Amino acid sequence: MMSIISKNIFEIHQSIQEASSINSSHEKITLVAVSKGQPFNKIIEAFDIGILNFGENYLQEALDKKIQLQKFPIQWHFLGPIQSNKCKLITENFDWVHSIDRIKVMRLLNDFRPSNLTPLNICIQINTSSEDTKSGIPIKNANYDLASLIQELKELPRLKLRGIMSIPSNTENINQVIDELKSMYTLYTELKNQINTVDTLSMGMSNDYKLAIKYGSNLVRIGTAIFGIRAIKTKGVDK
Repeated sequence: MMSIISKNIFEIHQSIQEASSINSSHEKITLVAVSKGQPFNKIIEAFDIGILNFGENYLQEALDKKIQLQKFPIQWHFLGPIQSNKCKLITENFDWVHSIDRIKVMRLLNDFRPSNLTPLNICIQINTSSEDTKSGIPIKNANYDLASLIQELKELPRLKLRGIMSIPSNTENINQVIDELKSMYTLYTELKNQINTVDTLSMGMSNDYKLAIKYGSNLVRIGTAIFGIRAIKTKGVDK
């Protein structure tokens, strides 16, 4: 009998395939399972089903999981806001960081990245909603601020720019969400045409991933729709 997690992942894969059929970019969609607040056994179950990418928002929780799950070849994604004093442990322990929005943080991640590891994959976070509670470069300043970050990246060989990330407004106004998704896709297309390492538009969570894919996303971050309600109480914005 299929478990709840197996059933959820099967249904999500079907939904991704359906949404991809109307995605004009025709890019492969990467599913990142957001495992914050979830116990080890649920992560192992999702891995055994075929999920390789897992996202965490809180450093200490993620490090505990990584130690317990070190025999599994998981790709770990850091999704949460980044404090300068956490950069060393983040860059030493993650394969991806999705929440870059400051030059200072980029420099620290680069300088602390171990030389025996491949360059750290990064996405620059864009704030499309103009909400003060959300991190990221404001969309209205994106072209100017992105140019500054990209210029800085030329001097940071331990980082690899893969794309941009956003968390759309939490609203029932579907037109507003669509406008934000469209603006991200436009920005992503411009960036991809400029930089040959760029291949990732990270947007879409449990409640809006199908819409995000429809409007160009090729990486979705899904937690609740896979695992259900979090078993461990945590704070954060990614769902």
